[in-house]
Amino acid sequence: MAGHSKWANIRIRKGKQDALRGNLFTKLSREIIVSAKVGGPDPEGNSRLRTAIAKAKSNRMPNDTIQRAIEKATGGGEGSNVEELMYEGYGPGGVAIMVKCLTDNKNRTVPELRHAFGKEGGNLAENGSVSWQFKQQGEILIAKNGTSEEDLTLAALDAGAEDVKEEERGFLVVTPVDAFHAVQISLSGAGFEILEAELAMNPTNMTEISREDAERLVRLLERLDELDDVQETYFNAEIPDDVG
Repeated sequence: MAGHSKWANIRIRKGKQDALRGNLFTKLSREIIVSAKVGGPDPEGNSRLRTAIAKAKSNRMPNDTIQRAIEKATGGGEGSNVEELMYEGYGPGGVAIMVKCLTDNKNRTVPELRHAFGKEGGNLAENGSVSWQFKQQGEILIAKNGTSEEDLTLAALDAGAEDVKEEERGFLVVTPVDAFHAVQISLSGAGFEILEAELAMNPTNMTEISREDAERLVRLLERLDELDDVQETYFNAEIPDDVG
């Protein structure tokens, strides 16, 4: 989990948010499309879609743009054939990397990923090459706004969560995959403000790398994050706070 959270903090600290590069709406729209296709177009009965819409609104995506994304999922047409794919690779220093993509064209995605990895001394790998070093878990980020950590922890554990950790942006509730949606619905119903919710790939072991490789890894992560098709990147190395 440290690898994923660390990169999230790097993005915040460096100020290199997707919105500053103009590809945020593309990523948000694709998440809405996939969420609606998987769980249906009604956000009341689809917690993933509800979270995607909330995130889109928090980033000032217009309501009509959100609605068009939902309609694409249900009505077909251009841009509706988005699918969720996970790619694996090795970064500088042998760091294991998992890249979650939402794409409507795999023939575009793979060459872009291969180019990004190659630029920083990494490479794409076969399916299963690095995934064994990660564990899929639910992650629900709760806003701190007056939230009692004790109350949240009790509510989360009662609902089936594994752990609650305090992070810079809020409280991170970690769940088993099969309890993810139930915990999300329970916490939302209890009045806790959910900032983000996703099924993440968290490393089960960490790789030690040199400072030079850490700097190259940050550059690789930035390259990947700039790609429209890339939604999330997970890796198993600690990056020093003063790198990047």
